[in-house]
Amino acid sequence: MAALSCHSHPMSYTSSLQNVKKIVAPSISCSMQPGGQSNIKVIVNGAAKEIGRAAVVAVTKARGMEVAGAVDSYLVGEDIGKVCDMEEALEIPIMNDLTMVLGSISQSKGMAVVVDFTDPTTVYDNVKQATAFGMNSVVYVPRIKQDTVMALSSFCEKASMGCLVAPTLSIGSILLQQAAISASFHYNNVEIVESRANAADFPTQDAIQIANNISNIGQLYNRQDISTEVQARGQVLGEDGVRVHSLVVPGLPSSTTVYFSRPGEVYTIKHDITDVQSLMPGLILAIRRVVRFKNLVFGLEKLL
Repeated sequence: MAALSCHSHPMSYTSSLQNVKKIVAPSISCSMQPGGQSNIKVIVNGAAKEIGRAAVVAVTKARGMEVAGAVDSYLVGEDIGKVCDMEEALEIPIMNDLTMVLGSISQSKGMAVVVDFTDPTTVYDNVKQATAFGMNSVVYVPRIKQDTVMALSSFCEKASMGCLVAPTLSIGSILLQQAAISASFHYNNVEIVESRANAADFPTQDAIQIANNISNIGQLYNRQDISTEVQARGQVLGEDGVRVHSLVVPGLPSSTTVYFSRPGEVYTIKHDITDVQSLMPGLILAIRRVVRFKNLVFGLEKLL
């Protein structure tokens, strides 16, 4: 849709009698300008999950994007707006057929992004389907296998389509990881302590990512007990002596704490997640940026 754009241009003339410059009424010129860029259409795959519902609300509130589809095997047929306890229905039913949703949305012009909150076994096929319909993807699937990421990277490069695979969508978690990398060059000992309210696969992706980030930099941590096999000392990640202790304590927030120490000093970095809402700023950033990608990018930190 075109928009009418008008500009005023003050006109002046110089009097030949008094050599005085006078201002007269401005002239007005108008032209038709192309309309503003359409919203990014967002399809949430895994919409009935807690994080999926939070994503629907966040996308609805964000400028320049809109929820265009909701996919899940639960609550099929229910309006996603009502499922998310929004004041008004979005008139978007939850459907369990991703291909049907993608095909319907692809008929309309404009950019579209599929946000995938499913599971490691379906991610590859989901991204392939999105790509087939000309849509980029944001993938937040804990425990996605490295082989899957490599296969997706090769596929996206050949198709010249974008995909962001994010081990975490928490900006705070990324800042903690960056701080840990900086500290790792200066301390001889490091321990990671994480807590979650419910039992899950441990160590978590956050702990694994931190251990990977501070490994292979020429530092060997916890030299005094690196070879101990006492289980209470925590699991060693990698070959550099990084230990992680995982706690399941109902009532506590999801928390990751990294302790660094050297003689006479202890440096502690901590990050708590009290609500899934903390992931939404990272998600909105990912949606805005992935539409310009032509390959796979691993890690939200690449966008910060």
